[in-house]
Amino acid sequence: MTQQLSCFKAYDIRGRIPDELNTDIAYRIGRAYAECILPKRVIVGRDIRLSSNEMADAVINGLQDAGVDVYDIGLCGTEEVYYATFAYQDNGAAMDGGIMVTASHNPKDYNGMKLVRELSKPVSGDTGLNDIKQLAEANSFSAPAQHRGVVKAISIGEDYTAHLLNYIDPLALKPLKIVVNAGNGAAGHVLDWLEAALRKVMPQPVEFIKVHHEPDGHFPNGIPNPLLPENRGSTIAAILGQGADLGIAWDGDFDRCFLFDENGRFIEGYYIVGLLADAFLKQYPGAKIVHDPRLTWNTIDIVNSQSGIAIQSKTGHAFIKERMRLEDAVYGGEMSAHHYFRDFSYCDSGMIPWLLVVELMSKSGKKLSELVDERMLRFPASGEINRTIAQPAAAIESVKNHYQQLALLVDYTDGLSMEFSDWRFNLRCSNTEPLVRLNVESRGDEALMQAKTQELLALLA
Repeated sequence: MTQQLSCFKAYDIRGRIPDELNTDIAYRIGRAYAECILPKRVIVGRDIRLSSNEMADAVINGLQDAGVDVYDIGLCGTEEVYYATFAYQDNGAAMDGGIMVTASHNPKDYNGMKLVRELSKPVSGDTGLNDIKQLAEANSFSAPAQHRGVVKAISIGEDYTAHLLNYIDPLALKPLKIVVNAGNGAAGHVLDWLEAALRKVMPQPVEFIKVHHEPDGHFPNGIPNPLLPENRGSTIAAILGQGADLGIAWDGDFDRCFLFDENGRFIEGYYIVGLLADAFLKQYPGAKIVHDPRLTWNTIDIVNSQSGIAIQSKTGHAFIKERMRLEDAVYGGEMSAHHYFRDFSYCDSGMIPWLLVVELMSKSGKKLSELVDERMLRFPASGEINRTIAQPAAAIESVKNHYQQLALLVDYTDGLSMEFSDWRFNLRCSNTEPLVRLNVESRGDEALMQAKTQELLALLA
């Protein structure tokens, strides 16, 4: 009998342990992945959640029964699975896919998986995830393989660290004081690797002030999700207390990083996208930059000023990666603090962005606040505001009708975007919850942006 599995989402697998996701379901996902993707060699990694080891073991067991050889990289972040999948070879043989066991920033009784195929191409809804779901639900597989797959424990630390440092000139870095908050997630060991590598080449190394550095699946200091204002206090306190030059915090699987300036101010991901787009276009004149539709004017203004090509994509990692490959874009950024890099096989990384920002600060001699203040004044933004609404589609339709006569541009790339002469907004439904997500920005008019944000929230209410 087919069992409906609620843990399959639009881009990945997430569920509460043990009722929505357990070792039986994890085993089935491993078997289904093998039958749908047909890999010979698969990378597997896991985050620090208390259930991650048993979930990873169950997935590995499913892969082995299907005859797949598994290369286990142990405790890691999602981007380490991405890196190993596109870069690691066994006697010249490339990897055919990767599975990361993680629930990122979800509550601690959740777990999940992120799946990729060769070259770390995403496996999501239409690119195989729905097929894997159907097969796992049916729980009806081919007979186990004649030759059971073998498991090899491998280490990628040295090569991965060297790859990260390829994005910058370590000798250009100034001896900055940086607060790094791993949130008791998986980022700590990579920071230790980078710290050791930088010490070897820098005459005056960067100083890391480590907060909640040790991995701990009990999350004694709260779930690592710096998007929530209540989770930022320890980073801000360390910046101010230590007189640091900037602060960086990560979510649990560190595929996103969040930046704070020297005053402890949280910098919206939107402005970091502009900063990195600018840096890449100086390096690759005329290159293509992919961005999401939620907040756009600052990014487009920067890309145009550098004679680059700005390309808008639907929000979500699978869409951004697909569009970047199609366009051969050098960089892609979402305001949610996902940053994608061509040389990282178009995948998102939570380590490359802050390295680039530290290099920018070092080369320009500017503080982080000075790098972003001008852009924040030119294009003030609301940041993403979520509202729970019983009928989100109807609410968005009524907002559209209200502004229809005045809009200079209406765009449906992702939800509803409407532009006017000096302000714009994007309103979209959540993929997973009865939420609408609102973003508003203006041209250099903070008061107008605030007024229009309140106006839209009143319409939604």
